[in-house]
Amino acid sequence: MITNLSPSNEAFLASVDRVQRQLAEANAQVSSGKRVSVASDAPNDIGTILQLHTDEVRNSQIQANLVVAQADANAADAGLGSAIQLMDRATVLAAQATNFTIDAAGRKSIAGEVQSLLEQMAAISNTMVQGRYIFGGDQDSTPPNQLDLTAVNGVTSLTNAPATRRVESAAGGSFAVSQNAQSIFDSRNPDGTVASNNVFASLNNLRLGLLANDTTKIGAAGASLKLASDQLNISQSFYGTVENRIADATNYSANYDVQLKTELSQKEDADLTAAALAITQGNTQLQASFLMQAKMPRTTLFDFMA
Repeated sequence: MITNLSPSNEAFLASVDRVQRQLAEANAQVSSGKRVSVASDAPNDIGTILQLHTDEVRNSQIQANLVVAQADANAADAGLGSAIQLMDRATVLAAQATNFTIDAAGRKSIAGEVQSLLEQMAAISNTMVQGRYIFGGDQDSTPPNQLDLTAVNGVTSLTNAPATRRVESAAGGSFAVSQNAQSIFDSRNPDGTVASNNVFASLNNLRLGLLANDTTKIGAAGASLKLASDQLNISQSFYGTVENRIADATNYSANYDVQLKTELSQKEDADLTAAALAITQGNTQLQASFLMQAKMPRTTLFDFMA
């Protein structure tokens, strides 16, 4: 192939093309802030970069799940704290009702307050957070219980879905974050009968004993109130542990997020100072090259024939 360009002109154009490509790359880095925008920018690093992005997305989801779990655990802890206070009040009322100075009318009046405590306890078992029943187990769109004074424990169970929800930690593994209403408030024996530490039943038995003016039944209810209160304390302790684990997992995830962003920045982000310097140097080189090329002698065959 015959070319109209001399070797020196070809070298000049090749040099200009190289500098312009370097300038385009430096300008792209300055405008985007990224050293790697497409795989061809750093083929040896692209696998690591993609994995870091995947880890970042996963960690963001873990953080979002921890926020939801923390709201649930905080509400559960507070609700159970209120439930324990209700049981404390019921224990005081049971002790008052066994006093020989209290007559049937007085016990009937106390029964009205105990019924109010039972209603409040049922409401606590139906605690909602952001439209979800936090003691509803895996079926958290349905309230677990409703008040029913004709039931053996004064409450009808609407759902008994197990609580299998767990949250993942960025450090690895996962942990349980919830209990269902039955395990907390409505403990049952293996045969399905109410257990001695059944929170609802202990309150309802006290109410029924007061209405019947039966001091023996009132005394028995007082003993079951103690067991039921212990059960509530155990559940509150569970949620306290959950809150601590969520706090640890949240802190770890936040630190891990910083680590991922730092590693991504090292792989992806442009060195803006170096890019700006490259732009300055490139423009200087182009100007010098064009100036020198303009001063090159232009001789042809006719110059020698003159």
